[in-house]
Amino acid sequence: MENCVLCADLKPNEDELVWRGDDCRVILVNDHDLPGFCRVIWNRHQADMTELSHGEREHLMHLVFVVEEAVRHVMKPSKVNLAALGNMVPHIHWHVIPRFKDDAFFPGSIWSARIQETPPAILAERRKASLELPDVIRGKISRLY
Repeated sequence: MENCVLCADLKPNEDELVWRGDDCRVILVNDHDLPGFCRVIWNRHQADMTELSHGEREHLMHLVFVVEEAVRHVMKPSKVNLAALGNMVPHIHWHVIPRFKDDAFFPGSIWSARIQETPPAILAERRKASLELPDVIRGKISRLY
C-alpha cells in the first residue's frame, strides 16, 4: 500500500532486519530507551489478523512466540509486552517489547509519557546484550524451518 511505513524498506541506520521469510519478517528496533525491542511484521499489506488464513495466523503467532522466547532469554526482562495495535499503522505487525521496572515508561505502555530515566550504565549493558538477539532469533527460527 502506498505510504505504508511497514511496506517500505528499512531506512539505513534505523532498524535491523533480523530475519525475512516469504510471509513475514523480524526487525530489531533501534530504540534508545528500549534495547531488545523487536517487531514481527506480516509482509503483505493487510490490516487485521482475521484477513489471514488460519494457517497464516498460526505461522505469524509462532514467530511472535519464538521472538518473545529469544527476548526473554537474552534480555532477561521483568516482563515481555506483546502488542498488536495498528491504529497508527494499519498493517499487521506485533511488537515484542522487553520491559524493566526501571525503563523510561514503566509501568505504563511504551507509548505513554516518559516517567523516569534508566541509569546510563544499565542502558549500556542492555544495548550490549541486545547485540546477541539477532543471532539467537535466527538460530531459533532456523531450527523450525
